[in-house]
Amino acid sequence: MSDKLLTSWLESANGDTDFPIQNLPYGVFDDGKGPRVGVAIGDQIIDVTAIDHGQDAALFAVPAWNLFMAAGSDVWSSFRARLTSLLSEESHRAAIEPHLVPQADARMLLPFIVAEYTDFYAAKNHAFNVGSMFRGPENALPPNWLSIPIGYNGRASSVVVSGTDVTRPWGQVKGPNDDLPRFAKCARFDLELEMGAIVGTPSNGMVSVAEADEMIFGYVLLNDWSARDIQAWEYQPLGPFQSKATATTISPWIVPKAALEPFRTSTPERERDLLPYLSEPGPMLYDIELEVGLAPEGKAESIISRTNYSQMYYSAAQQLAHHTSSGCVMRTGDMLGSGTISGESKESRGSLLELSWGGKEPLKLASGDERSFLEDGDVLTLRGAAKGDGYRVGFGECTGKVLPAIDLPDWAQD
Repeated sequence: MSDKLLTSWLESANGDTDFPIQNLPYGVFDDGKGPRVGVAIGDQIIDVTAIDHGQDAALFAVPAWNLFMAAGSDVWSSFRARLTSLLSEESHRAAIEPHLVPQADARMLLPFIVAEYTDFYAAKNHAFNVGSMFRGPENALPPNWLSIPIGYNGRASSVVVSGTDVTRPWGQVKGPNDDLPRFAKCARFDLELEMGAIVGTPSNGMVSVAEADEMIFGYVLLNDWSARDIQAWEYQPLGPFQSKATATTISPWIVPKAALEPFRTSTPERERDLLPYLSEPGPMLYDIELEVGLAPEGKAESIISRTNYSQMYYSAAQQLAHHTSSGCVMRTGDMLGSGTISGESKESRGSLLELSWGGKEPLKLASGDERSFLEDGDVLTLRGAAKGDGYRVGFGECTGKVLPAIDLPDWAQD
């Protein structure tokens, strides 16, 4: 490690960990004593509710970070600086150590109350791949794609925390040889590797990209589970609906934007100029390495994709600024899904739809199994980290296991 690298008196926070003192992400945990807000440090959680916060105590009194998020960037900064001091200076060890809870002894809950959820389609490689499959490469990108961050309003109720099982959905499907649709179990269940941006302070009218960036509290990993066969039948003319409503899994820790500042990077060169309201004052993306692991039930995991958040064509700040342009009010706890993050190579594609090219090129896993789409019992794990000099800022794991579809009730059968 560099001599100048800040370290903690907690040894597990120094070295091989997602949660060094440079990170300090926010979560909600329950160790059998009730849910509370906490901050990850090494292999421990600091019980934030047990620390004296003076006049700010009410911000931490409920098991969600929304009140703190709404308090604004000055409060975020002062709290982060105080935590850094408490965890780095040996003189504070005796006061803080009794309020540390091993992560292994805690159950993680949703870290914030989700107000609304919007999912975007903002990585060019993913949009090009999917468009090529269905419309050919010459018509892959919709005419508006290079000018506007495309998105749809999802369901806040679909958002679940890592470790939550996901049940295979039923829905209307219509195959190429079907005269009419039928109600069936999803046969083409998929993952989507995404990042989620969490809105801290609400908007008041239209905001610039710079102002939108200031509103963002932090980021999570996000798996936008997708029922591709249901989606194919329902998405015209208004886009995804039930095919995206099964579940949206997020990592349990919100990595604060402040922790990602050293890893800022620019969006790609534009193929055509964006309108002025989407102009960026500087680098708005982050260099975050991402991977997806797939483990068939009872078998070893295979890493099926590796990519980077820097592949996005539109940043979260641009997405948020665009969202406000109609007068739409953005609230504390709103979440923006980045859209599937895919790189240029086959190994960097962020969904099975792309990795198997619509099922035509099944993946071979280390276990010997093949996958075109997800099977019951499969466990999906998303991981991500920004890597610095001697440390990494990680998100922990974002996992979910696919359970079989429920038995169809008699009244829903033919």
